[in-house]
Amino acid sequence: MSHQALLGRIHSAQARVGVIGLGYVGLPLVREFCRAGFSVIGFDVDATKVESLLAGRSYIRHIPDGLVGDLVGSGRFRPTADYNRIPECDAVLICVPTPLTPQREPDISYVQATAESIGRQLRRGQLIVLESTTYPGTTDEVVRPILERASGLAAGADYYLAYSPEREDPGNRDFSTGTIPKVVGGHDGPSGELAAALYGKVVPRVVSVSTTRVAESAKILENMFRAVNIALVNELKVLFTEMGIDVWEVIEAAATKPFGFMPFYPGPGLGGHCIPIDPFYLTWKAREFEQSTRFIELAGEINSSMPRWVVQRVAEALNERGRALKGAKVLVLGIAYKPNVDDDRESPSLHIIDLLKGHGAEVSYNDPYIPRLRRSRRHDLGLSSVQLTDEALADQDCVLVATDHGAYDWDRIVAGARLVVDTRNATRRVTEGRERIVKA
Repeated sequence: MSHQALLGRIHSAQARVGVIGLGYVGLPLVREFCRAGFSVIGFDVDATKVESLLAGRSYIRHIPDGLVGDLVGSGRFRPTADYNRIPECDAVLICVPTPLTPQREPDISYVQATAESIGRQLRRGQLIVLESTTYPGTTDEVVRPILERASGLAAGADYYLAYSPEREDPGNRDFSTGTIPKVVGGHDGPSGELAAALYGKVVPRVVSVSTTRVAESAKILENMFRAVNIALVNELKVLFTEMGIDVWEVIEAAATKPFGFMPFYPGPGLGGHCIPIDPFYLTWKAREFEQSTRFIELAGEINSSMPRWVVQRVAEALNERGRALKGAKVLVLGIAYKPNVDDDRESPSLHIIDLLKGHGAEVSYNDPYIPRLRRSRRHDLGLSSVQLTDEALADQDCVLVATDHGAYDWDRIVAGARLVVDTRNATRRVTEGRERIVKA
């Protein structure tokens, strides 16, 4: 298919879109393209996800079952695990994970495997777009060679290639996939034009940049900005705690300045699919150019150290009450990496539980959105959420607030617990029993 022919199919919403990876990024994309009138094939290697979607069931909290049922029932959305259907798509969007190895190096095996699958099926005139967060150069240095070796086709001449970073923020009520501007960088001019036209059908604004590397770097910068500033307030939290100063009160006071300041808040560590990972992607790539990224690496070290500092604060608080951490009953409130979502990817809560158990504590957890802990690449804790009854609260030596879900009644929790260690300033409005609260 020629460039102009594909452009025409995109403008008329006749192009068929393929989305590979039906998780927190891919499924919202499916929703937006279906809403815009496109026919979408969703691919995932996890057969249970495909079966769930075909039955009209969602596994992501902010995407309701009814919506999935309507999309599948209308015929606009067809979930499948059959990658042989890739040639049916005019555009294929790659939304697969890009985690870290245990050595904190980029693991792009999912991207590579997906590129291999596409390459074996790639046909002339298709548009391939990588959305997965990664280091600058991945699209051109990793994805393109695999596609071309497997297919015998050349980017720009036979097929089109672009990068457009996902900007999904699960649980954000103010911004969703369909309202966030999209950055697009093409392998060449026609590739960039096609990708911009495609996303222009579902987002309010497309920001076209000169190359795929610029688009990849923009995503890294967005998340690095947050990681560095969170590291700053986390470091200040440790310092101000030693000085007897409430860091949250300091931040709120500073935030009254109407210019030159943006508030960031400390926590028990970083979670999610981007911010804890991106610093290590860029520092790894920087070594190829014999460059050091000391500032970025320091931010990563500070944020990674927070779970250990939290456990230290728990141990100190228990010790002040004549109780050792070993053998103590600790209830962790919140497994999700942020409030009011069911997303536990890279959650610091998992690391904290591991550390607490390593010190001999008896650990349980409650999370209204995560009924059981799934086995992950780094954790296999085998726990299920316990009921948050008055009896359960009273039975704990310490209640550790790791995620400030809106469903929690903080007055009741503080009233029922012997000790509350609060890593999120969730109990700031509690007036009774504040002597039982320790901030961390």
